[in-house]
Amino acid sequence: MKQKEPDFWVLEYVTITKDPRTDLVVAIGGTEQAADILQRTGGFLSAPGPRGDYHRLPHGLPVEQQRLKATAASHALLAAGHSVHLDPALNMLVAPEGEREATLRDLAGLAERAAAATTSSEVAEVLTEVAAPVHGLLPLAREVVVRAWIAAGDFQGAAPAGEPDPIARIGSTATSMSEAARAILHARNHAARPAQRPATTSPPPSRAQPAESRRR
Repeated sequence: MKQKEPDFWVLEYVTITKDPRTDLVVAIGGTEQAADILQRTGGFLSAPGPRGDYHRLPHGLPVEQQRLKATAASHALLAAGHSVHLDPALNMLVAPEGEREATLRDLAGLAERAAAATTSSEVAEVLTEVAAPVHGLLPLAREVVVRAWIAAGDFQGAAPAGEPDPIARIGSTATSMSEAARAILHARNHAARPAQRPATTSPPPSRAQPAESRRR
């Protein structure tokens, strides 16, 4: 006897993910009970969509707040018996370590590429990854240092009189990082140029001997 396939109500499943176009965290699907949990536990807002209402977090939330609210909402839904898919990038319990490992792998990969480079253009590609103005590793690290410097200045008082202020030195460190990035980019530009072959020198023309020397 052929068994009958069970009925699945797809809309009862809740998917919490981040929309790549808007960077909004959205929750799609679920029942009215799930909507209540999303709103009460995660702070999600109901919004109209082309295929019915959905839920999203408010605009302008920092990434950590997005992850915190999405994780809290997903666990509350699971505890209430709902089926949930949470984007791993939003899961505060597993994503940070995975991101750190991926970053370390990227750095190790760049070091291997630099060591295995056989042409100056390959070296230039590695240096571009390090110091590119927007997404280079060094400018991104400088951005972290600058933000930490600003935050530390809000939390820490001035250093005792006569002692150097370690927080103030972070600003000069950020400046040094910018100068280092410019120096690396200058080296990248030099390495990216095609190698110039040394100019071949033709032997000097032989001087004609005087007539008397030829007769001798």
